[in-house]
Amino acid sequence: MEHNYLKSVSQQFHYYKSLGEKSFKQLEEKELFWRPNETSNSLGILVNHLWGNMKSRWTDFLSTDGEKEWRQRDLEFEELIKSKEELLLKWEEGWDCLFVALEQLDKNNLKSIIYIRNEAHSPVEAINRQLAHYSYHIGQIVYLAKLIKETSWENLSIPIGQSSSFNQKKFAKGKH
Repeated sequence: MEHNYLKSVSQQFHYYKSLGEKSFKQLEEKELFWRPNETSNSLGILVNHLWGNMKSRWTDFLSTDGEKEWRQRDLEFEELIKSKEELLLKWEEGWDCLFVALEQLDKNNLKSIIYIRNEAHSPVEAINRQLAHYSYHIGQIVYLAKLIKETSWENLSIPIGQSSSFNQKKFAKGKH
C-alpha cells in the first residue's frame, strides 16, 4: 500500500510539473511576468512562491518543521524573478527538492510525525497538503498562460469538441 501511494503521488507531482512546463513553453519571456492587474500574480510570482514553498517544505522533510526559519514567504509574492532562465532554474530547483525528499520515503518513515508551522501531520497528510497546494497554483499558471495566448493556446488536455473521439481511442485499447 505505501509503495503504491508513493508511486502514485510521485506520478501526480510529475503530471502537474509537466502542465506548468507545457504552459511556459508556449510563452515569450515578457509574458511570464504579465499580470491582469496589480493585485494578481504573474507566472513569475507563482513560480517564485512554489519554489519557496517547495524548498521550505521538502528540505529535511522528516526532521525539521516544514516552515523553515530562513523562508521569506512575503518576498515570494514580489517580482523577484527577472528572466525566463531564472524562472526555469527556480522551477527545477523546487521540484528537485520535492522529488529527492519523496525518494527517501518508505513504509517505515511514513508512520512518523512531521510538523508544518508547529502543526503535527503524518507524512501522507503533509504530502497530500502539498499536492493540493501545488495543483491549485499550477491551475493558475495554466489559466494565466491560456489568457495570454488566447486563440493560439495549445490545449494541454482533451480539446473542446473532441471528447468522443478521445474516449473512443481510450476504450478501443481495452482495460489497462
